Amino acid sequence: MEVHWLGILPGIFTGFVLGLTGSGGTIIAVPLLIFGLNVTVAEAAPVALLSVGVSAAVATYSSLRQRIIRYRAAGLIAGTGMLITPAGVWVAQQFSDALLTVLFSAVLAYAALYMYRKSNLAAQPEEAVFPPCQLNLESGRLIWTIPCAKGLLASGAATGFLSGLLGVGGGFIIIPALRKVSDLPMKTLIATALSITALISLTGVISATSMGFMNWPLALPFTAGTVAGTLIGKHYAHSFDEAKLERGFAILTWCIALSMLIKGAYAFY
Repeated sequence: MEVHWLGILPGIFTGFVLGLTGSGGTIIAVPLLIFGLNVTVAEAAPVALLSVGVSAAVATYSSLRQRIIRYRAAGLIAGTGMLITPAGVWVAQQFSDALLTVLFSAVLAYAALYMYRKSNLAAQPEEAVFPPCQLNLESGRLIWTIPCAKGLLASGAATGFLSGLLGVGGGFIIIPALRKVSDLPMKTLIATALSITALISLTGVISATSMGFMNWPLALPFTAGTVAGTLIGKHYAHSFDEAKLERGFAILTWCIALSMLIKGAYAFY
């Protein structure tokens, strides 16, 4: 097995962005692999999932020690996502690379819009909302109802399918979904989302490997680079204004989305 050592470079950049922003950095993993190493979306997606899963697992460890993860909600979302992820992996192999590229550009555009709006609204007070999953202030646990369970199941299904299909499914998908269906405080929400990401990504990696779609000579150095880059990014994160950093990353993501859209559209002709 000849290791593709050049995979370390996009991995380091991906991890560096992830370390700076705290989330969202991994959504550029697939574009970096496509443009930097000339692989297809279907080839890049499992590699990105591995790096996402490892990064999320490391972050989840500290959250477990703090006991801020909502285990039942994470288990329901992750369990649903883990059942759907193999279907996404299989579907990705049936679609043309041009179609997957266009789909990925649409997901990137959504992520960029979410991050840009979040950076602009960070200083504004949030409106009172009453999501289906309400937090019990005495126990610190969610009050389970049928609408709550339905919302969590839908979030898990969407996250699992997109993870398998495009190699995404980290914080930029799960966090907005959890914010929509629950009133969990942000610290608990992020910790729960990271645990879900780790489990769903692991399923995607196992599925891709069992189907013969995982490029391990590329995946291993890319993941190693991501871990190293994340540590570097975290070291310098305090030097930047969080809102400006997130806004700048959103603009970068829009540019990448446009490039992928042009690439995908060009491949159709």
